[in-house]
Amino acid sequence: MFSPSQHDVRRFFCETQRKLALGLPLTPMEALAAQWIERHPQYRGDLADVDAALAASYTVEDGRTNPFLHLSMHLTISEQCSIDQPRGIKQAVELLAAKRGSLHEAHHEAMECLGEMVWASQRSGLPPDGLAYLDGVRARARAC
Repeated sequence: MFSPSQHDVRRFFCETQRKLALGLPLTPMEALAAQWIERHPQYRGDLADVDAALAASYTVEDGRTNPFLHLSMHLTISEQCSIDQPRGIKQAVELLAAKRGSLHEAHHEAMECLGEMVWASQRSGLPPDGLAYLDGVRARARAC
């Protein structure tokens, strides 16, 4: 299983932003990341300087979203939908997107469910509960 470090993730997004800005060819994963980078122009400054990105710390007390975590969650949800894992996530996100009129907004709602799943797993020491995550996304789609 591939487990990139925090620095690997930050380098990836910074390099993708650099290549995007210069009009250079992108790998398939970079092309997917570029779509989400383009939808978040507020993160361009964070992605512009790899050394600053590697040194940056994002805490709750700062009141600021971690752009690398946020973009990583978009990539995660995109990949989950592309392979429908957990089974049913593609349909749930598509339904949520249709009801919200925006895939981007659907991702942001799914992120909340994904974050809750990860937090619960870390807190309990148990594996992530994909069914609880899926149920959360479905519940948001039904509530629309």
